[in-house]
Amino acid sequence: MTLLITWPEAGPETVLRRTSDPAAIATALAPIGVRYEQWPVRDDVPADAGPEAVLAAYRTEVDALNAEEGFVTVDVATLHPDGTPGWREKARAAREKFLSEHTHDDDDEVRFFVAGAGVFYLHVNGEVHAVHCEKGDLLGVPRGTTHWFDMGTEPSFTAIRFFHEEDGWIGTFTGSGIAGRFPGFDEIHAGRPGRAA
Repeated sequence: MTLLITWPEAGPETVLRRTSDPAAIATALAPIGVRYEQWPVRDDVPADAGPEAVLAAYRTEVDALNAEEGFVTVDVATLHPDGTPGWREKARAAREKFLSEHTHDDDDEVRFFVAGAGVFYLHVNGEVHAVHCEKGDLLGVPRGTTHWFDMGTEPSFTAIRFFHEEDGWIGTFTGSGIAGRFPGFDEIHAGRPGRAA
């Protein structure tokens, strides 16, 4: 289940908002320029499907978003436990890259979750918005928005990524330690509504 939690930037002691209602999430994020919507879920796309199969399954939605936004690069990012040697090290390195607060100067960060989950943390106007995204969720973070992303200690997700620039993901890190003050993916994922803690 998708979840939005908003705290003051000082820390998570006070919860300003907590909702799992998709319409309320979209309404809450719209004033800060963040796009949130849900696409139809294709249950016939397995979590381990290759990029071609994923893009083919969501071709109608991908083409419509491309026509609207003018993306030049669309790809599929996948990280699932597979038992291969070195998987945990690969997962840890991937997670650490995105855990520090950063911005994107030249592009939005737009992701559609085909499988699995992740949490985007948006640090805007003195607040931190944690958006727990799951299968079917599309989130678009505007360029220049300070944020970070946590995929958890056991990452498992497949996401379609959209870029206006051919270079793909380029982050400018703020150097802030704010991410360390807030609950991570594992804590949010375990305690969200509709899920046993």
